[in-house]
Amino acid sequence: MHPLVNLAKETVESYVREGAIPMPSPMTPEMRERAGVFVSIKKFGQLRGCIGTFEPTRANVAEETIMNAISSATRDPRFYPVPPEELPFLTYSVDVLTKPEPVKHTHLLHPRHYGLIVECRGRRGLLLPDLDGVETVMEQIDICCQKAGIYPNEPMQLYCFQVRRYT
Repeated sequence: MHPLVNLAKETVESYVREGAIPMPSPMTPEMRERAGVFVSIKKFGQLRGCIGTFEPTRANVAEETIMNAISSATRDPRFYPVPPEELPFLTYSVDVLTKPEPVKHTHLLHPRHYGLIVECRGRRGLLLPDLDGVETVMEQIDICCQKAGIYPNEPMQLYCFQVRRYT
């Protein structure tokens, strides 16, 4: 298991069981970087929680992973908080995002390679790349708009990013 995935798993288990927040030791080079991070939790292959940051909000990737792992397990509004009895059935992935870049032409994008952020008047929706069932850029845009409450006819800015996905 990759050290970032192990950190997410240990964080969720420690927080759910004891309310404690672990600190990584030792810190790997990627843990010292600054970047946005998404932590996804699945149960039997189905999404159980996914929370993240578009850009860094903490001192390093380790802290982003810790805070987003806790949020994925306890604060994703689509799911009830993870109880201790579910912990043995959970799997984790950690996506470390590159800095979002403005999209000049949508034909250069591909949903397997690039994540997408759609923004309109302070509302933002994000979709990670390489998700099952998302085959086109238009599907990515539509999903991002739905997440952000953006109507298709509103003016919007698009940003793309890539991820290093650890499982």
